[in-house]
Amino acid sequence: MTFIAELGFVHAIGTVFQPIFKAIAWMLAFFYSLIPNYAIAIVLLTLLIMLVLTPFTVKSTRSMISMQRLQPEIKKLQQKYKGPEYRQELNEEMMKLYKEEGVNPLGGCVPLLLQAPFLFILYNTIKGLSYKTALGISAPRYIPVSSKMYHDIVAANGQVKSFGINLSLKALASHGSFGNAIPFFIIVALAVGLQYFQMAQINNRNRKTGQAIPSQQLMMQRFLPVLFAYFYLVIPAAVVVYMIVSTLVRIATQDIMFRMGITNPGANAQRSLPAREKDADKAIEKAAEKAPEKAAKPAAPVKPPQHPRSKAKRQRKAR
Repeated sequence: MTFIAELGFVHAIGTVFQPIFKAIAWMLAFFYSLIPNYAIAIVLLTLLIMLVLTPFTVKSTRSMISMQRLQPEIKKLQQKYKGPEYRQELNEEMMKLYKEEGVNPLGGCVPLLLQAPFLFILYNTIKGLSYKTALGISAPRYIPVSSKMYHDIVAANGQVKSFGINLSLKALASHGSFGNAIPFFIIVALAVGLQYFQMAQINNRNRKTGQAIPSQQLMMQRFLPVLFAYFYLVIPAAVVVYMIVSTLVRIATQDIMFRMGITNPGANAQRSLPAREKDADKAIEKAAEKAPEKAAKPAAPVKPPQHPRSKAKRQRKAR
C-alpha cells in the first residue's frame, strides 16, 4: 500500500510539472531546429535560463561577500555572548547586525536553490526524450511531435547523440567498454572542476583584499564539489552539460562584478565592533552639537562661616 501511495504521489507531481516539462522541451526543440545538434541546443537553452537567473546570481554574490566581510564582527559577538544561556541575545544581536548592514545570511544559497527546480525539470525532460514504449519503440515525450527533434530521435531509436556521445546516458551506465565511458567521466570531471573554480574565485578575491575567509566557506569549497560529483555520475550527461554551461556563466558574471567593482569587497573590510562603537559615539556627539544648549543656572553664593562670638553679638543687639 505504501509503494502504491508513493507511485500516486510521483504521478501527481509529474502531472503538476508536465506543462513546464513541455515548455522546456518546446524551447529545446526550437533551438535544435535552428542548429540540429543536441549539445548546442542544450547550451542555448542553458544560456536563456541563466539570463533569467543572473540578477539572482549577482544579488547572491554580493550577499556572500558581505557575509564574509562581517565575519570579524560575528566572531566578536560570539565571544561576547558565549554559552547556551546567551543564545537568544546572540541571535538578536546577529539579526540586528544583518539588518544594519543589509545582509541576508541565506543569500549565498539562492543560486543553488534556484538551480534545483531547473535540474529537476531538465532531468525529466531529457529522460522523456529517450522514452520507449513496452514494444521498444521510441516515443519521445513532451517535445512537439511535428518537430525535427522528435523525428530525429525516433529515427535514432531514442538515442540523443551529439559529437558521438549519447547524452541521454549516465556516466555510470553500461557503455560496452571503458573507452566508451571515458567521455562521460571527462564531462563529469569538467563540471566538478568548474564548480570548484567558481567557489574558489570568491575566496581568492577576498585573500587579495585582505579579508578573512570563514572556515565553513573553505570546507564548502573542498567538499561540496565532491558531493556533486556523485550526483553528476548518476544523471544523464545532457544535464551535466547544463551544469557546465551554467557554472561558466556564473564564473563570467562574478568576474565582471569584481572588475567593475560592483561588489566592493574591500570597501568596509575588517570593520570591528570597536569601529562600530566609535561610529556610534560620533553620531551621539553630532546629535549633541545640534541640540539647543541649556543655560546653566548660577550657583547660589556660599556664605563664609561665621565666628560664634559674632553670632552672640547679633543676638544681644536684637534684644
